[in-house]
Amino acid sequence: MVNDRQHLDLTSFSASNGAPVEWQISDAPVSYPEAVAAMEARAAAIAAQEAAELVWLLEHPPLYTSGTSGKASDLLDPRFPTFATGRGGQLTYHGPGQRVAYVMLDLKRRRPDVRAYVAGLEELIIRTLAAFNVRGERREDRVGVWVRRPDKGEGYEDKIAAIGVRLKRWVSFHGIAINVEPELSHFAGIVPCGVADPRYGVTSLVDLGHPVTMADVDVALRQAFEELFGPTRALLPEAAI
Repeated sequence: MVNDRQHLDLTSFSASNGAPVEWQISDAPVSYPEAVAAMEARAAAIAAQEAAELVWLLEHPPLYTSGTSGKASDLLDPRFPTFATGRGGQLTYHGPGQRVAYVMLDLKRRRPDVRAYVAGLEELIIRTLAAFNVRGERREDRVGVWVRRPDKGEGYEDKIAAIGVRLKRWVSFHGIAINVEPELSHFAGIVPCGVADPRYGVTSLVDLGHPVTMADVDVALRQAFEELFGPTRALLPEAAI
């Protein structure tokens, strides 16, 4: 079933002051505790109007995270470190070859609507995938963005991107993860996002036959973000978060 979030108005997320969102890309893998600490600090500064909004693109070393709805029983094989986190959702995998985008926006100044914001992130992923001729879709009963896999059988679908957000004082953090070319076998250590139905697996752009690079995805992601949320301003790679 198609998710009714697709019918939400996504045209009103531009910043009221027109200020560009800072766009930061980290070249080296970032540890999860380091990333969370940086996001917490930046979100607080944004809420206090002491820092600009930020989208932070990075990769993590192999790890699992468990959101606020995570279940211990969904951790099948703890082959990597597992971190409890305050974002929404259940268990997911992060690792090399996966583009993580941590999105820190002041929704109070943009649009204080959590449901519409999540739909906006879904649309961000869907438009990014469309740049590579991949059709991503929402689902009523499953979080994230999915692609149909008729090559596997009737009703088979794979998840290609995950979403998990948290808000403090109406500033968002955490965000999205798009599978570009991660090691898909690492998802077998968990029940990804609590979805155990064998018809529903995990895929990536490269797995679907699209040999794109992380840089290719970053370009498409930034274009889609600007269409939905407004202008960005790139930071130098060495700039502090």
